[in-house]
Amino acid sequence: MELDAPAIRVVGRGSLTLQVNKVHHVHIITRVAEMLGEDEDWLWDVANEMDPEDGVIWVYGPGDDSVMAFTDFGIETLKGLVEIYKANPDLLSRSNDPT
Repeated sequence: MELDAPAIRVVGRGSLTLQVNKVHHVHIITRVAEMLGEDEDWLWDVANEMDPEDGVIWVYGPGDDSVMAFTDFGIETLKGLVEIYKANPDLLSRSNDPT
């Protein structure tokens, strides 16, 4: 898996430690839908509850263009959510209801 665990490195004489996360690629939602054999619109609804720490990021283009993208960890997280929502489809309809 390309998403490495956080690395610690020493900087300077004061032994300051920094956390470095390595992500060198992401997959946009269209590709992930193809990879998982799922409908992109449905997958969008499922992924909408994910946060950056879950492995989802937004990629911005010119103007107002943006697309949801996933790290490898994000795809694994999304697979788990897909299983949950397929086991109980009512959960998704409840989470999309305006309150």
